[in-house]
Amino acid sequence: MADGEQKDPHSIGDVVDGLDELAGNEEDVRIGDVLDKFGSRSFAPVMLVLALIEISPVGAIPGVPSFLALCVALVALQLLIGRDHIWVPGWIENRSVSGDKMDGATDKIEGIANKLDKLSTDRMTWLTQGPAVQVAAGIILLLCLAVPPLEVLPWASAAPMFAVAVISVALMVRDGLAMLIAYIVAALATTGVGFWFFGSGGGSGGSGGGSGGGFLPF
Repeated sequence: MADGEQKDPHSIGDVVDGLDELAGNEEDVRIGDVLDKFGSRSFAPVMLVLALIEISPVGAIPGVPSFLALCVALVALQLLIGRDHIWVPGWIENRSVSGDKMDGATDKIEGIANKLDKLSTDRMTWLTQGPAVQVAAGIILLLCLAVPPLEVLPWASAAPMFAVAVISVALMVRDGLAMLIAYIVAALATTGVGFWFFGSGGGSGGSGGGSGGGFLPF
């Protein structure tokens, strides 16, 4: 990363600000730059960043949702097994998106982030610490599995990634009510995937079979 100090985010706004700084400082924003910015111990903020990117216009690029889901799943798996810092392989760390696209994405989600920050607070903390963290990580893994089949439908993959974003926020600010809401969204998203997948005969291969080398589109 060219410049900019490491950020310790405590809200969605802090995360968006960090992404905006990266977009302004870097011609291409790498996954490694995101880890450098938010710290290798910041599991929830990093998952939130990746989920917000998927929900933004950047997530409309073919292959991006599945790639970002893979990244989130890798982070969630490490949180589940109790690692104290995030590790990603070099081929993921070096994937990037242009600073201009990232800048446009942060502009789109900044207003929503500020509104959500006003609603988030420290409550029902028992749902956001101890064994509940591992439960949250496991649910995030399941949500990530739902993303690839949904990618054949425009913006459909945003539903499970929105749930990932809310779970990540809940872990960051210790908001148990937000965690409960996220679990409801997660249940709805995974149920929707099940009805669509089995109702269409296992997805019928669909247009997803043509993604091939586009899985890593950056």
